[in-house]
Amino acid sequence: MARDREVEHLLRSEAPQVLGAIVRRFGRFDVAEDAVQEALIAASRQWPVDGVPDEPRSWLIRVAYRRMIDLLRSEQAAHRREAEAAASDPSLVDPTAPGPTVVDHDDSLHLLVLCCHPALSAASQIALTLRAVGGLTTAEIAHAYGVSEATMAVRISRAKQQLKRAGARFELPPDGDRRARIEAVMRVLYLIFNEGYTVSAGDELGRRDLAEEAIRLTRMLQRMLPGEAEPEGLTALMLLTEARRAARTGASGELVPLADQDRGRWDAEMLAEGKALIERAWRRRRVGTYQLQAAIAAVHVEAASDDATDWPQIAALYLGLEQLEPTAPVRLSRVVAVAHAYGAQRGLALLDDLDRTHGLSEDPLVSVRVRAVRAHLLGRSGAHALAGEEFRAAAAMTGNLIEQQYLEDRAVRMEVRSKHE
Repeated sequence: MARDREVEHLLRSEAPQVLGAIVRRFGRFDVAEDAVQEALIAASRQWPVDGVPDEPRSWLIRVAYRRMIDLLRSEQAAHRREAEAAASDPSLVDPTAPGPTVVDHDDSLHLLVLCCHPALSAASQIALTLRAVGGLTTAEIAHAYGVSEATMAVRISRAKQQLKRAGARFELPPDGDRRARIEAVMRVLYLIFNEGYTVSAGDELGRRDLAEEAIRLTRMLQRMLPGEAEPEGLTALMLLTEARRAARTGASGELVPLADQDRGRWDAEMLAEGKALIERAWRRRRVGTYQLQAAIAAVHVEAASDDATDWPQIAALYLGLEQLEPTAPVRLSRVVAVAHAYGAQRGLALLDDLDRTHGLSEDPLVSVRVRAVRAHLLGRSGAHALAGEEFRAAAAMTGNLIEQQYLEDRAVRMEVRSKHE
């Protein structure tokens, strides 16, 4: 098992370098990505048995190159010179032959930007990033997102064809467009992490493997953009959030809210790294949305208990975040912070105002949370019967079974309290 994990980690780290080498050689991302996937699968089967070769990247590039020739031939698009080159070089035909292929540059940023091309939907960007840069198989991505392998294969195939039709090139965009594309990359990595932390549907609260992959790719982005504050802020946010995973569920798998979590179960090493990163990013004085979110997470984890949390500071940070990112999730989070800092009635008033002016209850991103937050605040205000109704309404709307059970349990508690009033 240890060897299998070592091989898996190695393949994930080498995937973008191998794909970059093949795309640079052939200029066909749509076909090259399939060739590299087959090389990765071959290695995942062979290396745990035979051992990792001395030059694993060269091994993968040679196998992917050979498979690329086969794929191009099969679609009758290969040029004769490519076939002749492959036949004349034994190191490209036999992956065990000596003669390493040297790759002296890192193509990971090029791949991330390409996979997050604006011609693709968010779902396609995520799937392509996980496969091309993360090195995950189609089956692994499908399992992570709760769809069939065939459905995910179609999604990935369509994404590659869309890139081809859009004329997407394996190069970084001009400086004027680069910032927007990097922001798109960070948004995709953030979405991958969020799905890993709390899945949108199913009987698991989260998927650690997906969250860990998001962190790994974000660390990669951070290394490629030294001195940039937002990638540091995003990495910090993920670490400070992921550090709490072990305390989020109880002995029976039930959801444990932040206020009730055993803080001794939080990952101290991950917390320390996350706090150091956000402090470093903050000193750069280029404040962005991920830094603000990481700062909020840092305030939470620095408190010895929920009662000791500096909620006025969190409310102020959310106000700043809302000015940069006026979205429904941010507005709803500010409601929670205001309620903790200044009382449930003030929180309810703010929620009603934001719902009236921005339609929070109708927003699919937060509709479940709006009902749940309203229920919590009603309960804290003493309106237990109304709180029970809101909890049940929220439970009926969520597809996550653990979250659903938590909301239903809260509804029962409110109903019991209402009967004894």
